[in-house]
Amino acid sequence: MGPFDFLNTINQTKKDIMVDDLTENEYVPFVINRSLSYFNDTVHYANAININHHIDYRLQYDFLINIVRKRKRFSKWIKPEIEENVEAVKKYYGYSNEKARQAISLLSSEQQQIIKNKVNRGGRK
Repeated sequence: MGPFDFLNTINQTKKDIMVDDLTENEYVPFVINRSLSYFNDTVHYANAININHHIDYRLQYDFLINIVRKRKRFSKWIKPEIEENVEAVKKYYGYSNEKARQAISLLSSEQQQIIKNKVNRGGRK
């Protein structure tokens, strides 16, 4: 049983699937709260669970399954954009993400292109 099974029961079926301690351990509040935070009608409930993170998973699940209205909710998760120049600088100098972004601001576009060419290993993009 995965976190999206719990999310499906909270949003649509309203059937209690947390029947024992094993399923309670599979409940991942971060994933559930993040998924609910994408919608206007459930963002406050997700925030309430985040504030009361110390409460047992069973109580968090019961709260959400009983308070969230039944509705189909689907959204794509927002993922950070991967910048090619930052990745090239990271590989070339061995920097972290933060230091690579700082270094990009100091490098000219020609220098960035040279670094990208040196790091490029070929193959398909």
